[in-house]
Amino acid sequence: MFSFIVSFVVSALLTLLIIKQVHLHKSALDSDFHGVQKVHSHLVARIGGLAIFLAVLLGATVSIWRLPAMACWMTGLLLCSGIAFVGGIVEDFTGKVSPIGRLLLTMAGALLAYYLVDARIDRIDWLFSSWAIPFIWLSLPITVLAVAGIANAINIIDGFNGLASVVSICMLLSLAYVALQVNDSFILVTALLVAGAITGFLIWNYPVGLIFLGDGGAYFIGFMLGELTLLLVMRNPEVSTWYAVLLLIYPTFETLFSAYRRAFIQGKSPVMPDGIHLHSLIFRRIVRWTVGRKEARALMRRNSLTSPYLWLFSLMAVIPASLFWRHSWLLICCSLIFIATYIWLYLRIIRFKSPRWMIVRKKS
Repeated sequence: MFSFIVSFVVSALLTLLIIKQVHLHKSALDSDFHGVQKVHSHLVARIGGLAIFLAVLLGATVSIWRLPAMACWMTGLLLCSGIAFVGGIVEDFTGKVSPIGRLLLTMAGALLAYYLVDARIDRIDWLFSSWAIPFIWLSLPITVLAVAGIANAINIIDGFNGLASVVSICMLLSLAYVALQVNDSFILVTALLVAGAITGFLIWNYPVGLIFLGDGGAYFIGFMLGELTLLLVMRNPEVSTWYAVLLLIYPTFETLFSAYRRAFIQGKSPVMPDGIHLHSLIFRRIVRWTVGRKEARALMRRNSLTSPYLWLFSLMAVIPASLFWRHSWLLICCSLIFIATYIWLYLRIIRFKSPRWMIVRKKS
């Protein structure tokens, strides 16, 4: 827990400093109130990822000082994650890095990690056996696409105060728990470092949204989640590869389902942003308040009330993944149940048939 506490304190202080000094860098303020995915009505700093990244770097330095054996792994992983972070944070400051550019940088970081820290997918577990992937021409592209996809998926679900942050914290704590079970100290310490840094940011982000994660934060967190999950599973054969699938299934399936919906149902580009993600639908069709949505205080309250729905929903995957991390057949069953539940819930909400237990009634 020492790693968690150090990164938490540093992140909380750095985030507060950014909030207080962001007026010196007006380009880092999110002033787009009319975008299809925008649900805020005041200027907000969008560089919260900077505090998280710096807190993890400082926490990693302290961890390496205490446990020199992990210096090579920690330094290599942070170097690779920095490549993904740079594309996002430059976009946060300038708005001039395209989605393709950010994705390519994330892929470059994953490519470097493939060789630098041996983060590669080399097997797939099934019910009674494992399929080895011994060929680099197959393992390399699968690994790079998987890690880049997770990073992009975290960026996609970063739509409301605390949503991506809490979901990521839960996943990281699960990684730390499983790492503890298999005595993988590197994954344990690193997962707690990142979780602590996100928590330090979260106290200023939720519920009032004093600062946003930004692309830098989302890509950094997503990259670290992808790499840590990959390393945990591949370094420890007793951990099923389906643990990784179930743990990350909420942001991953959200991304895949959105791309399918845009391309095959709406006939649009699969990368075009829209406002009908699951979290957007919950915001617009379930969370209701007496004051109209354009009133700033009501908008902020609706924003903060949306995230808990998705926190609980993501726990439908994180909890069973943490409990059944070595049992492939149970993990496969839970993955299928989660996908079926997601599709059922999405279709109910999109057709204005939201389950009654989800509806927040208007105040009288």
